[in-house]
Amino acid sequence: MNILLALIPVSILLLIAAGIAFFWAVDHDQFDDMDTPSLLPLLDNPDKAPQPQQPSQPPDHEP
Repeated sequence: MNILLALIPVSILLLIAAGIAFFWAVDHDQFDDMDTPSLLPLLDNPDKAPQPQQPSQPPDHEP
């Protein structure tokens, strides 16, 4: 029974810490865009922009 005297304040402190973390995340716009991060792995190359292809030229051969 004596462990309850320690666990109740610890659980209250954890609840307060979780509340602070939640409201910090809401204030810093962590929950604004919930769809795009889940779609990023499906893109082929999200960092590279498509580059236009240049026509290939035959190599110059000198005798």
